[in-house]
Amino acid sequence: QVQLVESGGGLVQAGGSLRISCAASGGTLSSYGMGWFRQAPGKEREFVAAISYSTDLAYYTDSVKGRFTISRENAKKTVNLQMNSLKPEDTAVYSCAALLWGQNRDRLTRGSAYHYWGQGTQVTVSS
Repeated sequence: QVQLVESGGGLVQAGGSLRISCAASGGTLSSYGMGWFRQAPGKEREFVAAISYSTDLAYYTDSVKGRFTISRENAKKTVNLQMNSLKPEDTAVYSCAALLWGQNRDRLTRGSAYHYWGQGTQVTVSS
């Protein structure tokens, strides 16, 4: 059983930066593909970014490419999402998720494929 806890959310002005983190316990992080998803009020959950378990290949949704960077620190059991040039439309609850042996892009970008989820952290971008 893997537990995931997000941190680092908050309020930031448009154009600013924020780094959110996901701390994992109860498992070997290096065995998991890790993803970040977000859900804005009244909207469905959407894929944001993911990193594969073995090759550390990163995938991003088009709207965040060039602005967001996902990274992992297996020794610290942490996955980070660096968010730059934030826009009001980035406002959402951001949740991290873990997918055992996650390497395939199609699976990593699909929320239903993930085995474990964190509770989420609120990111609010003011205009």
